[in-house]
Amino acid sequence: MGEEMESKREGAANLDLWVISVLGKDRPGIIRDILEVPAKMMVNIVDLDQRILQGIVVMSMVADFGKATAAPKELEGSLQRLAADLGVEVSVLPLDQYRGRRRGGKNLQVVTILARDRVGIIYDVASLAAERGINIERAQVTARGELISIEFVMDFGALDVRREREELKAECEKLGLDVVIQDLDKSAKEKRLIVFDMDSTIVDFETINQIAQAAGVDREVEEITKRAMNGELDFVEALRSRVGLLRGTPVEALEEIAANIQLTPGSEELIHHLKEVGYKTALISGGFTYFTDILKERLGFDYTFANVLEIRDGLLTGEIDGEIIDAAAKGRIVNDLARLEGISPDSIVAVGDGANDCLMIQNAGLGVAFNAKEILKKVSDGSLSKENLIGLLNVLGLAEKGSDLL
Repeated sequence: MGEEMESKREGAANLDLWVISVLGKDRPGIIRDILEVPAKMMVNIVDLDQRILQGIVVMSMVADFGKATAAPKELEGSLQRLAADLGVEVSVLPLDQYRGRRRGGKNLQVVTILARDRVGIIYDVASLAAERGINIERAQVTARGELISIEFVMDFGALDVRREREELKAECEKLGLDVVIQDLDKSAKEKRLIVFDMDSTIVDFETINQIAQAAGVDREVEEITKRAMNGELDFVEALRSRVGLLRGTPVEALEEIAANIQLTPGSEELIHHLKEVGYKTALISGGFTYFTDILKERLGFDYTFANVLEIRDGLLTGEIDGEIIDAAAKGRIVNDLARLEGISPDSIVAVGDGANDCLMIQNAGLGVAFNAKEILKKVSDGSLSKENLIGLLNVLGLAEKGSDLL
């Protein structure tokens, strides 16, 4: 129906078009009662948008009077008599008087904003869009506790979309707003699988740093970890160096860390909800299988991939057993999972926090940087701050929708 409406809109430039607007208290049957009037007068409805806002019905129609048996003023009179009985307000106005300047060449993007609710968020984002000549076509609010989500559909028109997306993300971040931007067509593709990094994403710390603390080499390991996450060191080299420092650590240290593993706030609820609605889930980590195996059992991941710590006689040898899961491996695994599940990579969502997640993020249909380093933000579709991981449900359209704004 959407394509049919769009086709009618594009071909209706020379028709006798008028806008019918309705505002009033919602009740069952109100749309039928209103549409009955133009139907009997042979007035063709070529576009329609109807929403319920806090119990109020808001409806706008574009009506073609080309073959109508009544003039616009006659229709308006009949609708207003009906409106008095229905308790609504109706107006009929010529479309050309109000038609917007943008008639074609649209480039629609879905811009999802997440933040703790405060006065002025919608105004702030609208101002950023207006300053760049970006037209807001639709906006919708969803509330989840203290978290508010606003989903905008914005028309970037002939602007440089890549540059404008980056600037809009940067400006939103300055305002303390999380933002994810997706091409409208791409966002409409059904998502089937979501892959997560483990450390500092699903788990609220870097597991290798916890092991290093038990081994008494935490300062050395943390420094290498920091440089690797910022992209200053090759991941494979950094991992081997860090694991080498763990030589001689008893396996009991890993057992204690696993027993007290701390999940990122919202991660357990998020994964539970994703599983409940039919998503497949995967954990792709540059960390260690000792912990991903535990999380697979605890959270129900369908797939887990990580590095294997070599253990002999109950002690870490300081070596990795087998292939290392680095950035290239993470990117490859996303494509492998797509083939395994029989889906397009566009149906995959990837969430991570560091440089090692860049290819994983880029190879997925939607890539989200979580509490991330700048190097990852630059290649992602947007970012979520630490307290907003559960907001991924809003980005995926899985949270209950609230009020329409436009």
